[in-house]
Amino acid sequence: MKFTLSWLRDHLDTAATLDEITERLTLIGLEVETVNNPAETLADFEVAEIVEAKPHPEADRLQVCQVKTSAGMTQVVCGAPNARAGLKGILAREGATIPANGLVLGKAKIRGVESRGMMCSGAELNISDDHDGIIELPAGAEVGAPAADILGLNDPVIEIAITPNRPDCLGVRGIARDLAAAGLGTLKEDKITPVAIQGDCPISLAVGSGCGVFTGRVIRNVKNGASPDWLQARLKAIGLRPINTLVDITNYISFDRGRPLHVYDLARVTGNMAARAGQDGETFIALDDEEYTVTPEDCVIADEASVLGLGGIMGGKASGCEATTQDVFIESAWFDPTYIALSGRRHGIESDARYRFERGVDPASVDTGLALASAMIVELCGGEASASVTAGAIPDLRFKAQFDPRLVLKRTGVDLDEARMRDILTALGFEVSQDWQIVAPSWRPDITGVVDLVEEIIRIHGLDNVPSTPLPIISPVARPILTDPQRKTRQSRRSLAARGLVEAVTWSFVSETYATAFGGDPALRLANPISADLSHMRPSLLPGLLAAVARNTDRGFADFGLFEVGTVFSGPQPGEQTLSAAAVRTGDRVPRDWRQTRAAFDSFDAKADCLAVLSSLGVDAGSLRSSQDVPSYYHPGQSGVLYRDPRQPLAYFGTLHPAVAAELGLPDGLVLCEVFPLNLPAAKARKGQTKPVLQMSNLQAVHRDFAFEVADTVAVEEIIRAAKGADKSLIDGVHVFDVFVGQGVQDGHKSIAIEVTLQPRQATLTDAEIEAVSEKIIDAVAKATAARLRR
Repeated sequence: MKFTLSWLRDHLDTAATLDEITERLTLIGLEVETVNNPAETLADFEVAEIVEAKPHPEADRLQVCQVKTSAGMTQVVCGAPNARAGLKGILAREGATIPANGLVLGKAKIRGVESRGMMCSGAELNISDDHDGIIELPAGAEVGAPAADILGLNDPVIEIAITPNRPDCLGVRGIARDLAAAGLGTLKEDKITPVAIQGDCPISLAVGSGCGVFTGRVIRNVKNGASPDWLQARLKAIGLRPINTLVDITNYISFDRGRPLHVYDLARVTGNMAARAGQDGETFIALDDEEYTVTPEDCVIADEASVLGLGGIMGGKASGCEATTQDVFIESAWFDPTYIALSGRRHGIESDARYRFERGVDPASVDTGLALASAMIVELCGGEASASVTAGAIPDLRFKAQFDPRLVLKRTGVDLDEARMRDILTALGFEVSQDWQIVAPSWRPDITGVVDLVEEIIRIHGLDNVPSTPLPIISPVARPILTDPQRKTRQSRRSLAARGLVEAVTWSFVSETYATAFGGDPALRLANPISADLSHMRPSLLPGLLAAVARNTDRGFADFGLFEVGTVFSGPQPGEQTLSAAAVRTGDRVPRDWRQTRAAFDSFDAKADCLAVLSSLGVDAGSLRSSQDVPSYYHPGQSGVLYRDPRQPLAYFGTLHPAVAAELGLPDGLVLCEVFPLNLPAAKARKGQTKPVLQMSNLQAVHRDFAFEVADTVAVEEIIRAAKGADKSLIDGVHVFDVFVGQGVQDGHKSIAIEVTLQPRQATLTDAEIEAVSEKIIDAVAKATAARLRR
C-alpha cells in the first residue's frame, strides 16, 4: 500500500515528522517497506536560467551556455534543441546523480569545452517521457529554488506492508485512524457534501449470489477529460497511470477509502442492471483487452443485453468511460470475499478491486463511497445527479461480545488502566458500553474473538512499552518432548546421512505409471491433482527417489545415493499411512582410481543401509531374520526382507526388478532399500538415568575358522545364528569370510567358511576349553542346517 505524506495529512491532523510517522507505523504493525523522498533525490538539482547560448566551436548540435545559478554564473554544454537565452530550467550541479541512469556528474570537457553540470529533460528526472528537450519553467521561477519544490516533487511516498487481515488499511483513512489511535495526531472529521438531487434514477437494480448490496446513481451532462494536476500527481506518486477524470476519481477513492467503485458510460448500458450469477457461454472483453468466459460460479454485473464485467474484479471495455462520455452510472456494491477470491483465481485476473474485495471491504462504505464519488464527479466534471437506487441490504458482519478488561493482564502481563483501554478501542472505531459490551466497526472483519481485542489494545499501546521479563529457570532440565515417531524420523535421517547418502525431498504424489509399478491402491488417485504426472498418493518413497536419480544421471552424475524419510500411503483412510525411510544408490561404490578396482553398488550395500537405520533405532542385528519374500518391484534373486515377525517387515533391500526398470525407463542395477520404523515397538521409558554396566575384558580373544558344506538352499544367516547360539557367554562374533562352490563340494551344495571370535572374560581359555566350544559350534550348525564340517 503506497500513499504520500500530504495524502495522509488530508485525514490526519499531526505535526509529526516523516521519521516519527514511519517509526510509529512499524510499531503498530503496519511495517514500512520503503520511503521514497523525491526532495532528497533531487537535492542537487535547482532552478537555473540560461543567460547566453552560443554554438559549440567543434559540434554543430551543441551549444555553450552561460547559466545563472544560486552560486553565480557557470558554463554548461547543452545539446537540447530548445536551449536558448532567457530559458529557465532545471540544472544538475556537479556531483548530482541523474535519476534516469545513475550517472554521477563531474566537471568534464565536451569536445574541448569545459562543462560544469547539466540542464535536464523530464525523462532524465524520471518525471515524464519527454527527452527531446530540456524542461522549460515559467518565467517567474526563482533562480536557485530547489527543483523538488518548483516541480511539486517534495511529497514523500511511503509504502507499507499490509497483512491479509487488515483490509481497512488498504485505504489512507484507515492508516490515519490507526496513527491517531496511537497518539500521533487527530483523525479529521469525514465531511462529504451531498450532491443536489435532480430526478429519479432511470435504472433499477437487482442482486443475486455473491453480491449482498448494490447501489448507484446516474449523473448526466458530465464533461470528461484529463483530471486535475493534484489528482494526477497523487496517482502517479503511487504508481498509477492517470486515464481520465471519471476513472481517476474511482482509483483515487479506492486508495483513499479502500472502497472500489466502477463508472459506466450510460449510453452503453441497455436497460436495467443486476449483480447476478454468470450463465454458461456468456463472454465479455475486460478493460485489460482480454476476453473472459464466465461461469455460474461467478458474480457478474450485467444489463439486459450482456455481461458488463466481473463484479468486484474488473469491468468490461464496452461500457467503459471515454472522453466523449456524457452520462454515467456509478456502481457501489459489496461482494462476498469468497466469490471474489475464487473468481479471480479461476480467471487469473489481478486487480486492485479484487485485492480489496477478497480481503473484505467495509460493507457500510457502499453508501459513503457512492456519496464521495458523486460529489467529486459533480465538482470536477459537472453534471446533474439523480437519486440513488439500491438492491439488497448492507450486511451487518460486525463482531459483538462481552469483554473482560482483566483479560489484557492475564494474556499479556501488561497492567493498563481501563480508561486507557477504552480510549484505544474507541479511537479505533469500536463501540464500548459502560459494562464493556463491545461492537467492532464494520471495517474490521478480522475481529472475530475477544483475544483480538486484547491484541488491538496491546498493538496500539505499543509492544515497545511491554516490559521484558526473563523466563523462569526450570530445574531439573525438562525431559525430551519428542514423540516416538518424531524420534524415529530424526534417527533414521541421521543414520542414512551418516552413510554418505544425500537427503532429497520429493512430492507426496506420483504418476499413475509409478503408482501401479510400486503396488499403489487405485483408491489413492487424487480427485483434483495439481498435474497429470502427480495424480496418485505415493505408495512408496522409491518412485520419487528413482525419478530424482534419473534426472541426475541424465545430467552426467554417475556415482551417488539419495535418501528420504517421509509418509507413504497404503490406502485413503485414516491409519493407512506409515513412516518410511528409503534410499537409492547408483553407480560405483568408489570413484575411479588407479589403486583399486571399481565395484558397483549391490544389494549388500542396501542391506547395510537398512541395518544402519535399524541399529540407530536400537535393533540388534542378531535378532533379525531374513527371507526373499519381497514386493514385486524388487529383483527376486537379489533382494531380501528383514523382520522379527513375518507379518511386520522392518526393511526391504535389494536391486530394482529389471522389468520395472525397463517399464519406467530407468537404468539396470539400481540398489534400493526401505525401512519402516513404526513397525518397531515404541521404546520403553527408562526408570532412571543410570547407564548399563560396560562389559569389557582385558583377556586375549581367540579366533577359530570353520568350513561347512551345506545345501545351496540354506541361508548363510542360519549358520551364523546357530554358531552364535552355541555358547553365548564366550562367542563374541561370527563372520563369513568365504563362500565356495566347485571341486571338492557336492553338486547342489556350497562351502561356507566362518570365523568365530571367542572372548574369555574370567580367565584365559585352555586348549581343552577351546576344543569343547568348537565341538558345540559344529554340533549346533549341523543340527540347524544339516551341514558337515569340511576337513
